[in-house]
Amino acid sequence: MAMEVGRRVPPPHGSAPRRQPATGGGEGERVRVQAGDALPLPLPIRHTNLIFSALLAASLVYLMRRWREKIRASTPLHVVSLAEIFAICGLVASLIYLLSFFGIAFVHSVVSNSDDDEDFIIDSRHKQARAAPPPPAPAPCALLGSPAAAPEKMPEEDEEIVAAVVAGKIPSYVLETRLGDCRRAAGIRREALRRITGRDMDGLPLDGFDYASILGQCCELPVGYVQLPVGVAGPLLLDGRRVYVPMATTEGCLVASTNRGCKAIAESGGASSVVLKDGMTRAPVVRFPSARRAAELKAFLEDPANFDTLAVVFNRSSRFGRLQGVKCAIAGRNLYMRFSCSTGDAMGMNMVSKGVQNVLDYLQADFPDMDVISISGNFCSDKKSAAVNWIDGRGKSVVCEAVIKEEVVKKVLKTNVQALVELNMIKNLAGSAVAGALGGFNAHASNIVTAIFIATGQDPAQNVESSQCITMLESINDGKDLHISVTMPSIEVGTVGGGTQLASQSGCLDLLGVKRASREFPGSNARLLATMVAGAVLAGELSLISAQAAGHLVNSHMKYNRSSKDMSKALAEATAVKPKKC
Repeated sequence: MAMEVGRRVPPPHGSAPRRQPATGGGEGERVRVQAGDALPLPLPIRHTNLIFSALLAASLVYLMRRWREKIRASTPLHVVSLAEIFAICGLVASLIYLLSFFGIAFVHSVVSNSDDDEDFIIDSRHKQARAAPPPPAPAPCALLGSPAAAPEKMPEEDEEIVAAVVAGKIPSYVLETRLGDCRRAAGIRREALRRITGRDMDGLPLDGFDYASILGQCCELPVGYVQLPVGVAGPLLLDGRRVYVPMATTEGCLVASTNRGCKAIAESGGASSVVLKDGMTRAPVVRFPSARRAAELKAFLEDPANFDTLAVVFNRSSRFGRLQGVKCAIAGRNLYMRFSCSTGDAMGMNMVSKGVQNVLDYLQADFPDMDVISISGNFCSDKKSAAVNWIDGRGKSVVCEAVIKEEVVKKVLKTNVQALVELNMIKNLAGSAVAGALGGFNAHASNIVTAIFIATGQDPAQNVESSQCITMLESINDGKDLHISVTMPSIEVGTVGGGTQLASQSGCLDLLGVKRASREFPGSNARLLATMVAGAVLAGELSLISAQAAGHLVNSHMKYNRSSKDMSKALAEATAVKPKKC
């Protein structure tokens, strides 16, 4: 439930007095506060800036004139009138406001170096050719243990290192750190794995990949990489823009089918989209001695009068993370708090998690009996099918629609409008209801979402909630034309962070025109990517439903989705007994 900023009121009866959030931290603590967040005002920022600037100028001019008159009349300057006192107060207040607003923002932009914010800085290599020392390699995942477990001195020869890894003398996870060569480490790990398992791993390539780019952020213990074909569907005419959609998939007909849907949409004038919501969520779970105490914290968190205090604490984590609201649920004495925040062009899980941790630390002082069970209590809900995402949304909530002309339905889709409307009602709506589907009122939205996610470096596991979709088909214009729409309440995408920085995935984002972050309008690239996902889903839904209505689905897959190779020979070779290699 989103909460509006209101005036501060005393906390509920029985609660401890609220302390104001500190604007400074202890030693070693990095506290980051935006002036706009620390000064909740009822007017827009630009209006308050003008008011305080005018107050500063008027107060300064008045005091200068009064002091000049006093000097001429030999009147002591410390003797002030009531009007002069008001002028001095106005001068001080305006100075404090303007210094806070512009000073903090300037200093913050200079010293800011948080992990999430660095994703929004455009690579300087595209702006200057001067050489710069390479940045230090990120540390391996802490969950793997400490590199100190390995001997201080590594053997020089690869053969000796492989033998030590096989014998368990050198942990495999320290190879990158100790060797300082990610490609060499992957090769040694792969050879050790081959000797341990006796498997050659033929077909899994090792060379041709930048292993340094994944160190500490994308994948641990690499031994190679998987090749996936990337096809392009389009152009998809969406919101007046021609988009070519990259799709990484191993399913035949998927790209071709989506491409046919794009053609039908383009020949009918294109599709349009709208982003309804944009907010990532994280829901910690805490436990109290009693349900009454849990209810007291719930009442405090959902009180609009306390929202601005929570926002200042939450927003310290990032320049781009901004708290939008808190929704709570109670199960016994356990309290689940679902925080929602904007995250700029990042998908934002790390960003919102850091903000939530700030709030939990702040609440602990006034609720010392609060036991934090987990930073995530599954009320988020991440990578799981959940009604809360279907109803309240998570990430980007998008609706995409198009009107397909009757002649296009017949010429391109090989069917008719009434057949499509009837099939969608019986299959996608009634059939999914019979199955008890949760957000699955569509033909194959997950197909398109997953293919685009893999191609553009998104988290493929988040296809679970991102693929929640309801497809609606209606006949319009006296039954001649078809109105089709897809409503997707939880598309979770970003254009910075995670796998988006890898070379192949970055290239696919560049094809879409949403590479990196938007500096002029933070968050606009991620929202644009979400609309492209919804537009591609619209095309895929239109084509598949048409194929099923016309009875072409099986024939298409038999023709285009079956290998023409002679599998009998391959089967004989696979079942033949091979001598083991030493």
